[in-house]
Amino acid sequence: MDAKQTKTDGKSVGAHPRKLPQRLSAEIIEEVERQLGGRTRDIRLNGELAYLFRERSWPQASKIIRAWMAWVIVLDVLALGLNAILLPIETVEPMLLPAAILPPAAIVTEIAFRKPLAPWQHGVFLLSGVFLILLSVALVGVNTGGEFYERHLTIMLFVAVTAIVIFPMPLSWAIAMAAYALGIYLTFQLRNPDIAVGSAIAGTLFFTGGVAATVVARRTAIILAQKTFLLELRDRNRLADLTDANTRLELLARTDPLTGVANRRSMMDALQRCWKDEQGANAIAMLMCDVDDFKRLNDNLGHAEGDRCLVKVAGIIQSSMRDEQDQVARYGGEEFLVLLPGADDRIARSIAATIRSRVEAASLPNPTSRVMPYITVSIGVATASRDGDRASAEDLQRRADAALYLAKEKGRNCVVSYGDKNDQAMK
Repeated sequence: MDAKQTKTDGKSVGAHPRKLPQRLSAEIIEEVERQLGGRTRDIRLNGELAYLFRERSWPQASKIIRAWMAWVIVLDVLALGLNAILLPIETVEPMLLPAAILPPAAIVTEIAFRKPLAPWQHGVFLLSGVFLILLSVALVGVNTGGEFYERHLTIMLFVAVTAIVIFPMPLSWAIAMAAYALGIYLTFQLRNPDIAVGSAIAGTLFFTGGVAATVVARRTAIILAQKTFLLELRDRNRLADLTDANTRLELLARTDPLTGVANRRSMMDALQRCWKDEQGANAIAMLMCDVDDFKRLNDNLGHAEGDRCLVKVAGIIQSSMRDEQDQVARYGGEEFLVLLPGADDRIARSIAATIRSRVEAASLPNPTSRVMPYITVSIGVATASRDGDRASAEDLQRRADAALYLAKEKGRNCVVSYGDKNDQAMK
């Protein structure tokens, strides 16, 4: 967990909301599946899931609460202004002091929700702020008296209900908000000189039913929001699994399973891309490498030893490359193809000679070989230039294959460049 995160009661909220991770732990996924496998009404988020849900819902929740606070201030000021215009001054004066409680309470709450804090801190700010706002609305009517007394108490309950409905908050906060809203209503109604105690209690019970229904609706909204979040986590994890599977399949489709280097298809695609890349290197070289008398090795020592030989040779070729631009592929059976972007004939022959000498120095046994009792390779080299040679990618491959054929004719275990028919093979 980030050091900037505040931990409270085993739960934490980051100093900066984080994005949902692409890959979730097995424990979280197991819990997600368990929650979704049960009844919707039984969904309960705890631990890391609860933390992730808060992190996910924080930006939207904070915007809603801050917007609500701003509009409460605007409406309070407008209502007070209209009353000042329409009502006598002696009626307006008792409203001023309690009405002045509302703006600071709303402003402080709005400021508190501009940045993430611990859940309990947000709860204190929100519940305290809404309490003062409701108290302000109620006191405006109580201080003014008359028809305003019960009217503002009803308005106070309406404000509480809208807060419970609109705010994406935990159920415990909604219950607390409903409780003190009804408490304020009952307290001031019991002191209302215009109604009897029984009427005050009956009116409170009447409104309690509506407020309780609102709290139930808030609980339903919370559960649905949490279920949507769990479905998002499950879908995200399944998408990550699918992406990983596709990546593995793509890797398998482009990799030789025995040697681990690229396969023929992958090399052909790379060659075509390299050839069509107008911003690429001007020169390009290709090496066609073939293990000498490989059939004799398989017949004498068995296919398992032959496979081990191919793995070793592939590793030697791979280690002889200059950088990541050079590419090695198993072209077929015992043949390997090497692509060298930017290499001219001199560089290509030098790399080929390094591969040939390293394979020979490895002393891998091939007792029935016609060259020596160890594994050797013959290499054909072909080069092309964008400026002076208009050969296609297929032409370059055929040239390398023709050069390899010459290397075999000249006794194997040597390097031959395309066009070297009359020249001595290089060892």
